[in-house]
Amino acid sequence: MIRYKILAAVFSVIVAVAEEFSLLKSESLSPKVEEQWLTITEPARPEPILLPTLTVSASVYHPEPHQTDSTPFITADGSRINRKDPGKHRWLAVSRNLHARWGGDLEFGDSLWVTGISDDLDGLYIVRDVMNRRFRNQVDILVGRKDKVMGFWKNVGIAKFEQTNQRSTAVAVTN
Repeated sequence: MIRYKILAAVFSVIVAVAEEFSLLKSESLSPKVEEQWLTITEPARPEPILLPTLTVSASVYHPEPHQTDSTPFITADGSRINRKDPGKHRWLAVSRNLHARWGGDLEFGDSLWVTGISDDLDGLYIVRDVMNRRFRNQVDILVGRKDKVMGFWKNVGIAKFEQTNQRSTAVAVTN
């Protein structure tokens, strides 16, 4: 490591001496050309599109047996939850009436844009789990005990987020 530091110091001294004595500046016989800077204007940003969403209730859950089933670290689609930091996945469970298996429009692996909870919890989530049959029109956000997040929110908006032709679009989820 010390060799690299000495080599860097020697190199910087050589460059400084060469610049001082104009060794690095070559005089060419070609005529001097003035530099012209091209100004690039930033394109106008399009107005954000307000997307229709489905309004649901939202809550949080922890991967624990009394809040899930007997396998709390395996979701309904078979995904494995990180035991140390479950919230890093940004996964959620949807009520059965929203899932395609029970007649809804959402599938496992679908991305949902969630709004109306908080700055920390709003954002993009992936559907990985389903809730108990007693819940309807609700999503359950996976968090860890260390996240210190608890709550129940009404009037939460969800929109299905699809990528088509390398372009991201949000599509309304209808009930």
